[in-house]
Amino acid sequence: MKHALVVGCLGQDGRLLWELLAGRGYRLTGMSRRAVHTGGDIVPGEGTGPAVEVSDAAAVSALVSRLRPDEIYYFAACHHSSQDRHAADPQALWTRSLAVNAAGPAHFLEAIRLHAPETRFFYAGSCLAFGEAGDTPQTEETCFRPSCVYGVSKAAGMHAVRLYRETHGVFAVGGILYNHESHLRPRRFLSRKIVRGAWRIRRGEERELVLGDLSARADWGYAPDFVDAFWRTLQAPRPADYVVATGRLSSVRDWVEKTFELAGLNWQEHVREDASLLGSRRTPLVGDSSRLAACTGWRPHTSFERMVELMFEREGHYS
Repeated sequence: MKHALVVGCLGQDGRLLWELLAGRGYRLTGMSRRAVHTGGDIVPGEGTGPAVEVSDAAAVSALVSRLRPDEIYYFAACHHSSQDRHAADPQALWTRSLAVNAAGPAHFLEAIRLHAPETRFFYAGSCLAFGEAGDTPQTEETCFRPSCVYGVSKAAGMHAVRLYRETHGVFAVGGILYNHESHLRPRRFLSRKIVRGAWRIRRGEERELVLGDLSARADWGYAPDFVDAFWRTLQAPRPADYVVATGRLSSVRDWVEKTFELAGLNWQEHVREDASLLGSRRTPLVGDSSRLAACTGWRPHTSFERMVELMFEREGHYS
């Protein structure tokens, strides 16, 4: 029985991976900001041990030394919404982002090097590390040119993965992840905001949905498909970095039109654009997952349209 440590086990990716690994017979340990969790439940419940802060190198080292898991998946992240940019403390944002997105994975990699050299490590990076990329689509060879704090800190985390893989021989994989959604996204995320808004309008609880730029485009995939890719990368014979993406651009308007069609509503009567919600405009990023497909056989199985349908259906159960 393999043993996996899931860092960030209560977030979307952590919960979905926990379910996938439990179904494949893994023994599981999870880390959240509140506690260390153990057990076979799909979603870890009450903590079974005190929390370990990812920025505490000594505590991380002691945990890895004690557990020596076969696999570690690092999903802990400091996210920041562009719509909250005016309220954010820039210095605090830098400090926390670098601590969680860059120093945190480096602490785990160093602990693996010292105490658990057979452990395989997956880091959840981000396509925002590419920033204003010169290549379209982006591949693993595309240069990082981040244009936001999150992207800078995720690029630093990717460099830590490469350093420990190439210099210290750690089986370390960096996943360059594009947008991936599910019903487990928090409500502040655009995908949940749209499907929840449509349901509330359909039920008469709201009259309109206010969004930013409907023409904005992104490479959106289905999160359950993506966590299968994460697992596959650690089963490969050699470690590498991988772009995880669908290779297809869709717009916010595509989200809205499909969602309101499912709700039986005319979106143009209910959706309003508000320029004050717009963050900095970025060149749309779209990924090429050819290396991932060649090395692991992974391909996305869920289309954009089907993903929206699934999220709309699930939202109807609890919105």
